[in-house]
Amino acid sequence: MTYLSYTPRPPLNQFVQCLWQVIDGQAVRKERILPSGTTELVVNLHCDEVKIDSRHNSSRPMNLRGMAISGPYSGVFTIDAMQHTAIMGVHFRPGGAFALLGVPSSELTDTHLDAVDLWGDGAVRELRDRLGATTGPQERFQIMNDALSRRLRSARRQHPVVQLALRCFGPNGTGVQVREVARSVGLSHRSLITIFTREVGLSPKVFCRILRFRYLYGLAQENGKLDWAQVALACGFFDQSHLSNEFRKLSGLSPTEYLRQLQASRNVLPGHIAML
Repeated sequence: MTYLSYTPRPPLNQFVQCLWQVIDGQAVRKERILPSGTTELVVNLHCDEVKIDSRHNSSRPMNLRGMAISGPYSGVFTIDAMQHTAIMGVHFRPGGAFALLGVPSSELTDTHLDAVDLWGDGAVRELRDRLGATTGPQERFQIMNDALSRRLRSARRQHPVVQLALRCFGPNGTGVQVREVARSVGLSHRSLITIFTREVGLSPKVFCRILRFRYLYGLAQENGKLDWAQVALACGFFDQSHLSNEFRKLSGLSPTEYLRQLQASRNVLPGHIAML
């Protein structure tokens, strides 16, 4: 499997963390995609279809067209890894999809939909055809970068309190509490939650839970083995039991099961894990 990523230039990088491509990554297996708290735009360059095997709180599969959007997820969903023959995507920053996709991110929470539903058939078909007509990864990155940059002209304006809150929560979701952020900007607790959820797609509480979870599974990926009791205290959990319950809610696995599947995983994308 070949995995490539590209960091957009300013000002697009304020909204998009990276563009990515996978070439020859197909595998006869299912993969769990762990929640990241962000929105993803995915383009299947091999065929005009994106399949979701099961979704958070639903076992019903979905068949979407070849350019699809996954909203901010509060739980795991599964896919067929055979789709990784040739695929690319856009990994939005928290709140970035709100500016570029044209709808509140809260309308995309825990769901997948065709990009056609937001951008129209003509625009999606033209972009996907252009991406499929070239085999050069850098050319594909440039085509997607330019397409998103053009959308900045009509981008929604982000509320400044959202970016402030994201900075205050910190990369691991263990920073300043929501009430303190609201107080510092003169908003009510409820108003801050409403604004944040509309633009990010998750409430501040759920978003910070996912940030802590991402930090946990990132540590596991780096180290392969962890003292979960020590990690629980370092990450702000009450105890190891609290950590284990949270891990299972967000991944469908216990920490021990996760480590076992992680060790068996080969050639997986960031945030993916092969199912045994």
